[in-house]
Amino acid sequence: MTVILQNALPDEMLGQKALPGVAPCGVDDWLRVDDAYAAQMAERERLLAEKPDAVLALEVGALPAAREVLEEALAILPQKGFEVAGKHVICPDTRKVDLDWDAPLETLGRLVQEDICILQKRGTEHVLTGAVLCFPANWRLAEKMGHPLTTIHDPVDEYDQNIARRVQRLFDGVRVGLPLWRFNRLPYVDADLHQPLRKSRTGAHRYLRSERQCILRMPRSDAVIFTIHTYTVAQ
Repeated sequence: MTVILQNALPDEMLGQKALPGVAPCGVDDWLRVDDAYAAQMAERERLLAEKPDAVLALEVGALPAAREVLEEALAILPQKGFEVAGKHVICPDTRKVDLDWDAPLETLGRLVQEDICILQKRGTEHVLTGAVLCFPANWRLAEKMGHPLTTIHDPVDEYDQNIARRVQRLFDGVRVGLPLWRFNRLPYVDADLHQPLRKSRTGAHRYLRSERQCILRMPRSDAVIFTIHTYTVAQ
C-alpha cells in the first residue's frame, strides 16, 4: 500500500469539536487541488485502469447529466492550474488527459481529486445513477447503484427516518449556482484511500481521514451532484 497524505487539513476543517452542518460553498469551490494532487491522481489512474468495474458506474439515462458535470468542471479548472486546450486538458501534474464525452465520469476521475456521484429524482427520492468512486470509505459502488438515499445509508446507525427526511429536503432544496458543503472526520488505522470495506477497526489510529463533501445542482439536467474530496493526515 502506498501511503498518500496531505500535509494538513484545510483551515475550515480544523479545530471544531462538533462537526458543522451544511454551509454555503463558493460557486467554484466544489473542486479543489491540494498538495497531494499528484500522488492521489496516480492512485486514481491505477484504480481506473485495474478496477474499473469497482470505481465506475453510469446508467444510460444519466449520460447527459454526467456530460453536464464534466462541462461545468471544465469551466472552472483553468482557475485551479489546469490548461483546457481543445480536446484535452493539461493537469497541474503535467499529465495530458483526453476529453471523452462518451465516458465523462472516467474523464473526470482522471482530472480531479474528487469522487463524483450523480443523484436524480425518481418519485419522492433521489437515486444514485452514476459515480466515479475511487476512494470509498466503507461502501461499495455496485451495491448502491440505482438505490435511493435511504437505502444507500442503511448501514449508518444514526441515519434514522428523521435524518433521512432532512437529507432529502436538502437535496430537494439545493439551487443552481448555490452549492453547499459539509465535512466529516474519522480516525483510521491505515491510510489506504480505496477502502470499500474498512480494513481494520483495531490497533493504533495513526491517521485521520476527512471528507469534504459538496452538493450542487446541474442547471439543465436538474441532477444533484455529490462530490467527495478525501483528505488523509497523520495524527
